[in-house]
Amino acid sequence: MRSLFIRHVKTPVQYDLAIIGAGPGGYVSAIRAAQNGLKVVCVEKRATLGGTCLNIGCIPSKALLNNSHLFEMASKDFKSRGIDLSSPPQLNLANMLEYKDKAVSQLTKGIEFLFKKNKVDWIKGTGTFVDQNCISIKDPNTGADVNLIKAKNIVIATGSTSMEFPGVKIDEKKILSSTGALSLKEVPKKMTVIGGGIIGLELGSVWSRLGSQVTVVEFLDSIGAGMDRSVSSAFQKILAKQEISFKLGTKVTEVVTRSDSSVSVKIQPSSGGAHEELVCDTVLVSVGRRPYTEGLGLSSIKLDNKGRIVTDGHFRTSVPNIYAIGDVVAGPMLAHKAEEEGIYVADLISGKLAKREANPHRIVIPSVVYTHPEVAWAGYTEEQLKASNGKYHVGTFPFLANSRAKVNNDFEGSIKVIASPEGLMLGCHIIGPNAGEMISEAVMAMQNSISIFQIANTCHAHPTLSEAFKEASVFENIYYGDGDGADGGDGGDGGDGGDDCADCADGDGAEDDVIDFFKKVSDASCKDDLEICNAPSFCSISLIEP
Repeated sequence: MRSLFIRHVKTPVQYDLAIIGAGPGGYVSAIRAAQNGLKVVCVEKRATLGGTCLNIGCIPSKALLNNSHLFEMASKDFKSRGIDLSSPPQLNLANMLEYKDKAVSQLTKGIEFLFKKNKVDWIKGTGTFVDQNCISIKDPNTGADVNLIKAKNIVIATGSTSMEFPGVKIDEKKILSSTGALSLKEVPKKMTVIGGGIIGLELGSVWSRLGSQVTVVEFLDSIGAGMDRSVSSAFQKILAKQEISFKLGTKVTEVVTRSDSSVSVKIQPSSGGAHEELVCDTVLVSVGRRPYTEGLGLSSIKLDNKGRIVTDGHFRTSVPNIYAIGDVVAGPMLAHKAEEEGIYVADLISGKLAKREANPHRIVIPSVVYTHPEVAWAGYTEEQLKASNGKYHVGTFPFLANSRAKVNNDFEGSIKVIASPEGLMLGCHIIGPNAGEMISEAVMAMQNSISIFQIANTCHAHPTLSEAFKEASVFENIYYGDGDGADGGDGGDGGDGGDDCADCADGDGAEDDVIDFFKKVSDASCKDDLEICNAPSFCSISLIEP
């Protein structure tokens, strides 16, 4: 990898592809394009690769989530498991933070190695469009022009940044963004989290486990925007048992640092009403993220009313040779979504797009909250299906009835599977241990039009958590109408074989049609005639947003 930082050139360096931003979408796209034979350069303003996710986002937060969970287990759970520590475990926060930083450093160096291996040039600086083929590179500290590059194609992958809360100034000492919340030097006695979304819940969980009294203030009447409502409600109850307090349907009207260094947070009902004051040591502002496009010089590129770059079905912007991926375009702001888009665009530009990848909007995108237990989902929620008058069935299975979860003493939560009357999975929603790992089986099913019949008749190892997914896919009234628990495994874990998994939402007797469907799909030769590969229900819910 050639270092091009602070290198003045009279003649622009010519590339096949230039990528602005080296986050998950940018660096993955750069490596893929280079592997496809293109001459590639990646422009990144940070001193390290990996973007927000790797440096100050999903990776360092997962290090703290995992280690804070281990600390909580050692403090509260080990003794019941026969592990009697000679003295109560002591938190060494400095060492925990050092562990997090070391993990981040190792992974950023790994990307540097991959850039070098695949001959991707990396320019440290900020990029601004001169024209549709030329980018001026500036020193991120001084703003001085230091380089000029030209490329046949350009990909914008600049990611997102934390949204500001009106009237509240982030100082990363008392009033924090998610970045500051990853590096607190001591555990606050009381923390108020403004925003009950994924980031707020994850970081609130970290500091709650380490000893802080955490209160989450959320404007809406439920936590976890985007979650199925029943899952959100169950999740909130679990977090409340972990001593995280909630103020739902509540808005923040003022945040002030007082003379004694405490912070006053004034709140009132979202619909208006009497004010209340919360006094805490630290406030975490976590009200979402917005696309980062500052300084790019996008005057000729169309943006929508949310500041996102408008693209067509192949991530092309309003300028033909300029593409945009990741958090700067519509859809969920998730690293894995950006990666998939980055690979797609690299293959498209390289002329190596496989036929099976020709429709990027058919990608099913999972979402995960990495608390404990974890929450994961993909596809439609019940609320969305009801709003569209969709017909569906619901199957559930509690981890309490799963032998592996039971012996692990980690059995809070359940799996909820939503299927069409034809037996195709429309959505899956999990609260429980390793939910983030388990959701992949549901994503595989939805991505490839695998029916719940096929899932329920797939052998899952015993004892494993994944058996719960199989059990939730057993819709008794669809094809096991005798109620004898035919797929209940050995009786010890499966229990009733899915007794409560048969709620037909439309109640119009679609049962016989479903039975006929399963008779047909048992004959693989008729699968193409059913056109299940083109079922419209498998458009990713994450990509429905305009």
